[in-house]
Amino acid sequence: MDLSTLSALSPIDGRYRKQTSSLAEYFSEFGLIRYRVHVEVEYLLFLHKRKFITLTPKTQKSLRKCINNFSLEDAAAIKAIEKTTNHDVKAVEYFLKEILEQNGGEKWVEWVHFGLTSQDINNTAVPLSWKQAIEFEYLPALLNLKTELGLLADEWREIPLLARTHGQPASPTRLGKELHVFIERLQNQIELFLTIPFSGKFGGATGNFNAHHAAFPKYDWMKFGNDFLESMGLVRQQYTTQIEHYDGLAAQLDNMRRINNILIDLCRDIWTYISMDYFRQQTKAGEVGSSAMPHKVNPIDFENAEGNLGMANAILDHLSNKLPISRLQRDLTDSTVLRNIGVPMAHILIAFRSLEKGLGKLVLNDAAIYSDLDHNWAVVSEAIQTILRRENYPKPYEALKELTRGKGPIDQKTLHKFIDKLNVTEKVKKELRAITPHNYTGLLPR
Repeated sequence: MDLSTLSALSPIDGRYRKQTSSLAEYFSEFGLIRYRVHVEVEYLLFLHKRKFITLTPKTQKSLRKCINNFSLEDAAAIKAIEKTTNHDVKAVEYFLKEILEQNGGEKWVEWVHFGLTSQDINNTAVPLSWKQAIEFEYLPALLNLKTELGLLADEWREIPLLARTHGQPASPTRLGKELHVFIERLQNQIELFLTIPFSGKFGGATGNFNAHHAAFPKYDWMKFGNDFLESMGLVRQQYTTQIEHYDGLAAQLDNMRRINNILIDLCRDIWTYISMDYFRQQTKAGEVGSSAMPHKVNPIDFENAEGNLGMANAILDHLSNKLPISRLQRDLTDSTVLRNIGVPMAHILIAFRSLEKGLGKLVLNDAAIYSDLDHNWAVVSEAIQTILRRENYPKPYEALKELTRGKGPIDQKTLHKFIDKLNVTEKVKKELRAITPHNYTGLLPR
């Protein structure tokens, strides 16, 4: 069966292909080959810049073209070479040697991959692709989602809301503030994420520039490696084995998992508010909520987001736990799992779009919110007993507990009757009567 969106094994490349296709530039086999070519070419040009070799303008232009115009046909040519070499990075090396020979650079063909091991290429190519995917795909999508939340938080800033702790009615809050809880949590994690450097490994077969030093013992290869990775927008790890240690990447993966958990928490809260009829969802002509129950409008966007965030977390967890562990100077397990690094990001982007779609459908049902407040006057008992404490009234907590705890709904009339019997001044009674579930919402940050 030919590969298509209908025959793909993964929903990422099937059902959700339109939402994830942009990630192919970074994480597909084509993307990995393209970034390997990018690193090999930049390395060769860096050797030219440091005067180890002298490339003509024509040769430099042809190398730049390899990066800027890299095509599926080029990737296929490299895969054809790999059938002979049985080594993916060596195939890239031979491909570039052919480019040099065809464009006046035949004198310098043996400087392609000079002194390097394949992991110098992979552990630069993958961090570079990861960095650019984060910058161009992940962070913009996350910031857009946070902005959308912010707009809703501002719109609903003053809407009073019955809080629920342990699922039970609690001191009222405000809807906008509850959304700001998630916004602040996301912002804190984004700021933390931005402190983690994008790092790579570049130092030869076992990280010591052995071959480079043997060929040019007086040259400062450490500085060369540092400068080269810096030119690629990466930070070079100073002490490595054959591979990078992946600790920085693991920190980023864990950070993304925390962000996902915040969003799962958001999905569940919004889902619950919908089930409580605090929100209704805009309907679309032709859409069906249930195959059997015509009335239903299911909160599927939040459920879809939660499911995809959970899938992402499972893979992020394995990647962050596995990648920093390698036997002695290296084993191949990092390469095997690293090929899946785009999978959790794909699930995350699907979740972001589902969340945005779901948030865009929400219609505030303030009548249900206000009705819930009106049926839970007992929640202002906290305020009453605290003011009575201020007035040195004896055992106010116990008096309110006796009135409200386990007694079912307490209405305004019952509460005001209690206030009328209190042995306090009329001024204090007036203050207590002014408190309602609608206005007992505390303070908001400026």
